[in-house]
Amino acid sequence: MLTLKGKNIYLRALEPEDLDFVYIVENDEQIWQMSATQTPYSRFLIKQYLENAHKDIYEVKQLRLVICSNDHAALGLIDLFEYNPVHNRAGVGILIAEQENRGKGYGAEALDLIIKYGATHLHLHQLYANIAEDNATSIKLFEKCGFTKIGVKKEWNLVKNTYKDELLYQLLYVH
Repeated sequence: MLTLKGKNIYLRALEPEDLDFVYIVENDEQIWQMSATQTPYSRFLIKQYLENAHKDIYEVKQLRLVICSNDHAALGLIDLFEYNPVHNRAGVGILIAEQENRGKGYGAEALDLIIKYGATHLHLHQLYANIAEDNATSIKLFEKCGFTKIGVKKEWNLVKNTYKDELLYQLLYVH
C-alpha cells in the first residue's frame, strides 16, 4: 500500500531546494502563534536544518514532509513531532502555506496520508494535535479526519497580550 501518495497530492522528504519555501513559511508572522515562534529564522539556520533533515525519525523524534501537488508544487508542510516509539504516539501539525490553496482538500488528504503512514510504517497507536481554540479551520479538519477533542489547556498561549486556550485532539488507531 502506498502511504505517501494520494489522489491530488503526495508527501515527500525535505530537499535542499526547499530552502526558499521553508524560509518563507517559517518567517510568516501570521502563523507564528500556531508554531510558538517569536523570532525569525535566518537562511543559514534553515539551510543547516535542511542539511540534517535526512536524519531518522527514531533519532530526532520528528519528521517533516512537504505536501506537493501532482504537478510538484510545494503546497505546505506536515510534521510528526515528539515521536515516542515506546508508547507508539506522535504529535501532528499541518500547514497549507498559501491562502489560495486552502479549502481545496489538500490538508485533509495530507492528514489522511500521514495517518496511514503512521499506522503502516511507525505502528503508531495514537496521534495528537494541539489546536488554538479560535482556529476553526483546523478544528474542522482534524475532526473530519477522525480526531476527537479530549481536553482544553486553559489560557495556554499568550497571543497579542491575551491568553488563549489550546485544544488537545487525539486519534486512536484501531488495530
